[in-house]
Amino acid sequence: MKRFVALTLATGFGSGCLKPAPGTWGSLAAIIAAYGVSAFLGPLAVILGIGFFTLAGVWSANAHEDLTGKKDAGEVVIDEWAGQWLAALPVALISPNTVWPWAAAFAFFRGFDILKPGPIGWLDRSLKGGVGVMADDLLAGIAAAACLYGVLYAIH
Repeated sequence: MKRFVALTLATGFGSGCLKPAPGTWGSLAAIIAAYGVSAFLGPLAVILGIGFFTLAGVWSANAHEDLTGKKDAGEVVIDEWAGQWLAALPVALISPNTVWPWAAAFAFFRGFDILKPGPIGWLDRSLKGGVGVMADDLLAGIAAAACLYGVLYAIH
């Protein structure tokens, strides 16, 4: 049972098993889930989800590595789920009923996650294990959220 839970969480409920570009598929699944959670349960549930995915991500990424022997495997996208939900938080708080900010949250996060500018890339290269898997995506989510917040603030 532990193996099933760990692998299910680590792969973002299977979204990381889609090819090509599992990180993009994981992010897409995550933003759709964040939208649904925000619409039905509100922004507090998104905040709680970020916490859950962060803690579950460290555990499940470590477990995935132990079970498969693969370090930061491509199919592990729980980090994308945590980072994408973090990037979407300004939308859930400010403009949850408008579609384009959700798409912008996805685009900003993917940009920071793929390009890994500055400290995001440093975290990716420097930290190992579950914390290393999660850290760069969380920082990418923070950067994306900051950019998106600026856009939403300017518009509203």
